Amino acid sequence: MNTRIAVAQIDVRVGDIDHNLMQHIEYAEEARSKKARVVIFPELSLTGYSIRDLVHDVAHSSYRNHPKLAALLKLSKDIHIIAGGVEETRQYKLHNAAFLFADGKMQVVHRKIYLPTYGMFEENRYFLPGSSINAFDTPVGRWGTLVCEDFWHMSLPYLLAQDGAEVIAGIAASPTRLGGDSNGEPAVAEINMEHHKTFARLLSCYIVFCNRVGFEDGVSFWGGSTVIAPDGTVIEQAPFFDDGVIYADISREEIKRARRASRHALDEQPEFVLKELERICREHK
Repeated sequence: MNTRIAVAQIDVRVGDIDHNLMQHIEYAEEARSKKARVVIFPELSLTGYSIRDLVHDVAHSSYRNHPKLAALLKLSKDIHIIAGGVEETRQYKLHNAAFLFADGKMQVVHRKIYLPTYGMFEENRYFLPGSSINAFDTPVGRWGTLVCEDFWHMSLPYLLAQDGAEVIAGIAASPTRLGGDSNGEPAVAEINMEHHKTFARLLSCYIVFCNRVGFEDGVSFWGGSTVIAPDGTVIEQAPFFDDGVIYADISREEIKRARRASRHALDEQPEFVLKELERICREHK
C-alpha cells in the first residue's frame, strides 16, 4: 500500500513564531486535504535560521505545554508533522532539533549532531550537539530524521538504516553558494542530489530532503527539495528558490523490491563495522 507524503519548502521569518506557525498550519491543512499522512518542513522552520541571541526566546520543550503550539498539536491528530526548531531541555541546554508532532503530542526525534561553525555558520555558539541517533516508528513505517550538515556524514544515514529506518528525512536550511552555478541551478544542489541518490541506493530506503527558500541577512536558500526512491530514482523535485509543496507516494513494496534486487543492504555486517571501529579508535587515539 502506498503512503502519500508532503514536503513543504517554505520561507520563514526570523524569530516570528506566530507567522511561522501560521504557515505550518496552512501547509499542513493543505497536505491533509490531499490525503497526505506526513508533512515535512525545513530545518529551524518554526524559528528561522539566523536567530542568534533570540535563541532562548524561540525555544520549545517537549516536556511542557506551549499555548502557541495548540493548533499545530490539534492538527497533528490527523497528519504527522515533522518540523525544525530549537529545543530547550530540562537542563536548559539548547539544540537544533527535528520535532515530530503526532497524535496531539510533540516529541524530539533528532538533535543535530554536526553543527557547522565556519564561514557564515556559527551554530556551535548557540547550540549543543546531539549525542544519539535513533529511528522511530510511525503508522506509515519506521523513519529516521537528520538535520542539514548531518547528511554530509555518511555514518548517520548508515546508522539510521541499521536501526531499521525505511525513510530518512533530511531537513535543511542550505544556503546558495556564490559562484559555480549553471543554468540557474545552484552547484550545491547537484552535490546534494548525488549524495542523496547514493544513500538511497546503498541503504535501499527512501531519502526525503526538505530545504527552505527565502532570504535572511542577505543569504538566500535554494529549495530544490526532493523525494528519492530506494533504487535512486528521483520521484519528485521542487523548484529552486520558490516556496510550495511537493507530494510523493512511498511504498514498502519498493523497499522490498530494492533489497531483493540488490542485497548489499541486507548483507551489511554492523558487528564487523563495530569491531573494526573499536580497533581503529584504539590504534589511532
